[in-house]
Amino acid sequence: MRLLPRARSALRGTLAVGVATAVATVGLAAPATAEYVTPGNFTGYAFDQCLTPTQAKMDTWMEHSPFSAVGIYISGDSRACRSQPNLTATWVKNQIAKGWRLLPITLGPQANCLSRFPRYKDDKVIARSSTNTYAAARKQAREEAVKTVVAARKLGIAAGSTLWYDLEGFDSTNKVCRESAMWFLSAYNKKIKAYGYVTGVYSSAGSGIKLLDDARVNEPGKYTLPDRLWVARWDGNANLLAPGYLRTDGWMPHARVKQYRGGHNETWGGVTINIDSNFLSLGTGSTGTPGGVMCKEKVQANLASYPVLRTNTNSDAVRALQCLLRKAGHYRGPVSGRFDANTLTAANAFQRNNGFNKVSGFTRKQWTSLLSTGNNRTIKRGSTGVSVRKLQRALTAATGSSMTYTGVYDAGTERMAKAWQKQVGLTQSGVINKTAWTMLQQGRIR
Repeated sequence: MRLLPRARSALRGTLAVGVATAVATVGLAAPATAEYVTPGNFTGYAFDQCLTPTQAKMDTWMEHSPFSAVGIYISGDSRACRSQPNLTATWVKNQIAKGWRLLPITLGPQANCLSRFPRYKDDKVIARSSTNTYAAARKQAREEAVKTVVAARKLGIAAGSTLWYDLEGFDSTNKVCRESAMWFLSAYNKKIKAYGYVTGVYSSAGSGIKLLDDARVNEPGKYTLPDRLWVARWDGNANLLAPGYLRTDGWMPHARVKQYRGGHNETWGGVTINIDSNFLSLGTGSTGTPGGVMCKEKVQANLASYPVLRTNTNSDAVRALQCLLRKAGHYRGPVSGRFDANTLTAANAFQRNNGFNKVSGFTRKQWTSLLSTGNNRTIKRGSTGVSVRKLQRALTAATGSSMTYTGVYDAGTERMAKAWQKQVGLTQSGVINKTAWTMLQQGRIR
């Protein structure tokens, strides 16, 4: 989520107004460095880890792993990793600049029927109540929300970002435990919203998530519900579903995270981290445009296939080739659609400059190379933009399969990327990094 200077300045101005309004409402001093809204609009993969990783690990995983978002424990006395030496405002700034989406998590007071909490001598569980008002739990929640917002602002995580409360799984049949937890979450959500942040709750599918969804359907208006849900359902399926616990119409289409696999080691680029794996779709999800029109002649570059071309043929594919060769600086003739002598001269120049044998035509390998040419960034599930559009065309040429051109690195693009990686002997990660781009530009199709 890298912002251009002008956009970043405008965003800070917008946030300043929102923060000022929130400050006037709740009376908390404004921060000095709140300037990043995260995670934004995104559909893709995330990981979370107890201890915030070092910059070196984050850089390696951005280049090699399928993950583009990371959960970080910013607050809460019940965190397993209270000490977070790597988690600073500079760390946050660096991750945003490098394209990471952040999921800030608070693990504060937990349900009062959990034997493993309190975790330390000085952390607390959610207060019990002798009445039905649960006033003590609600007061406790408001205090915890203030601590969360202070921690977020200190790190430069601005209003408009989603702040997640981690409520670990508990016995939801215990009425006092259940109701105190629900009123705690309700008061916490209300206070977080008052500061201009988006609220999210993480919990197990069978306890906190089911309770929240049941409250949405059966007791509308009773509690202040979170804007977004993060469901822990370790079924191994990287989707947003938790059948039997979470209805399909709640917090959809883009207000869910699913933790589909619990603690395990993963190694990417030689770096191993113990993580939980998640799939998410938030905001409006990842969106893009096909962007397939080229040249002043408005030739369509997004073709159903990129066939082998021979001289003296006449087709839309030749028109696309002429446009691409012109863009690469090899062709100056008209976009006629006819593979004539001038087109062959330009094709031979491209072949010679890119290490291909000179032939009287244009092959699939050469299409793959030409379609992926240029300086491209590392992309993976959820990415959008010019590099994604280039990849979708190059994969169509390289695999010989058809592609729906969306401009978004979506599930279909990921499947084709992995298929191509298998063809050329790369790890089937779906990540198109420097190594993968180099192989595409070399015309590697098998």
